[in-house]
Amino acid sequence: MTPLVLIWLAVFGLVIGSFLNVCIGRLPPGESVVLPSSRCPSCRTGILWYDNIPVLSYLRLKGRCRACHVRISPRYPAVEVITSLAFVIQGLWFWTEPVMLVDRLVFTSMLIVLFGTDLDTQRLPNVLTLPGIVIGAVFSVWVPPGLAASLLGAAAGAGVLLAVRWGWKRATGVDGMGLGDVKMLAMIGAFLGWRQVGIVLFIASLSGAIVGIALAASGRRSLSAKLPFGTFSTLSRPSMTYISHSGRDRSR
Repeated sequence: MTPLVLIWLAVFGLVIGSFLNVCIGRLPPGESVVLPSSRCPSCRTGILWYDNIPVLSYLRLKGRCRACHVRISPRYPAVEVITSLAFVIQGLWFWTEPVMLVDRLVFTSMLIVLFGTDLDTQRLPNVLTLPGIVIGAVFSVWVPPGLAASLLGAAAGAGVLLAVRWGWKRATGVDGMGLGDVKMLAMIGAFLGWRQVGIVLFIASLSGAIVGIALAASGRRSLSAKLPFGTFSTLSRPSMTYISHSGRDRSR
């Protein structure tokens, strides 16, 4: 892959990251991600194009809205930079396989949005997870893990968490997990295949337990407090992408 293509991927990732920020903010409340155009999350003033350049505009305005001067969350440039880096890394990894590259860029973009919405609102929007299952299965016709493994992955992802959810409710009488998590793991299974579902679930559960215990020890949360499981599922995904490749209701 030439340096020019890598630069193009980096810039493209910044632009997509800017759009993903819009999705993170608007999908949980059910708003359109197309209209109206970008606006300040505080005063709702429309953002002019020259104040909407990824990362650069944030730095030039020192992280504040031009109209109301309220500080804008650093999450916005962070998502843009993370998306750009993810696009470049996957471009380097899959540059000889264009369809696989597109598959992974789409998957990555979905997971970044789900990470953000789950972290902010503890919601995993149906508008992403349900189409994501279909998209993962469609891509699997041409790229790993293959259609059969993709369909089994979606079924296994949903089935495992449904079983956990049912068992917890039967034992305690309360829902311990939202259906959004079930749909998200089904989506991950559709993209990565059934072999990776158990590994993703293990890493997500382990990282969630470590963070939960750390927060409880610091006094910031109790052990009974809810943690965004979808966030840990997305964090467990990057290594699974390459493993699966080399081996050929919190919803809305």
